[in-house]
Amino acid sequence: MAGKSVYEMKFSKVYPLLVAKAERKGRTKEEVDEIIRWLTGYDASSVDPDATYADFFLHAPSYNSRAALITGTVCGVRVETIEDPLMKKIRQLDKLVDELAKGKPMNKILR
Repeated sequence: MAGKSVYEMKFSKVYPLLVAKAERKGRTKEEVDEIIRWLTGYDASSVDPDATYADFFLHAPSYNSRAALITGTVCGVRVETIEDPLMKKIRQLDKLVDELAKGKPMNKILR
């Protein structure tokens, strides 16, 4: 996938990476699914397996209005300062999965 924009990547390729990150730290796929459901409104069966990462976020059933409360850094970038709305959503999901992997309780992750 070298040279391919993160927006063009298939969600079906990114999702296992998110789950693996959580599982390496003793968390579960179900917890990742709960985060995705809270943030986007998707449940596991409603995600088009061919959707790009951009389409996944652009067509989210109900993007959580509390996502604005997600702050902190991902890859050295402060989530709350990202100007591109689509990249901000991608980084918000990254941040929530990071918090999960670091052992934060779900009630704190799902603001």
